[in-house]
Amino acid sequence: MLSAPINGIAIPLDKVEDEVFSCGILGSGAAIEPLEGKVYAPCGGTVSNTVDTKHAIGITAENDAEILIHVGLDTVKLDGKYFEYKVKDGDKVKAGDLLMIFDMEKIKAAGYKTVTPVVVCNADAYKAVNPVAQGSVKNGDRFI
Repeated sequence: MLSAPINGIAIPLDKVEDEVFSCGILGSGAAIEPLEGKVYAPCGGTVSNTVDTKHAIGITAENDAEILIHVGLDTVKLDGKYFEYKVKDGDKVKAGDLLMIFDMEKIKAAGYKTVTPVVVCNADAYKAVNPVAQGSVKNGDRFI
């Protein structure tokens, strides 16, 4: 089980306005429209992927699920502006640990959407990856 990594509104992945996510190309999961600019660990595991552009983070869960949290759509183009990691590759995290912060208002003002897909990239390794959250979610709520 993954908890919601962001306080916001749960959205089905197929409703995300980016085919890479909505068609499941990167994996199965759900998305959140953030209500605040903080991303928390959805489970215990290890930070497996930070990127120079700071808009996304990967976690390898204790059960070996490869989780990608991608803040916003096309936000790679911001080149790290308005994002700050609170962890680094190799850090051990537990559910609820703060992973990163971002300035939602400045991202939106720059013309980008903040909807945040959360996907299990190796979903094929599991019997099922089912989103369970609907509507309002907060960090720690059951999500996937």
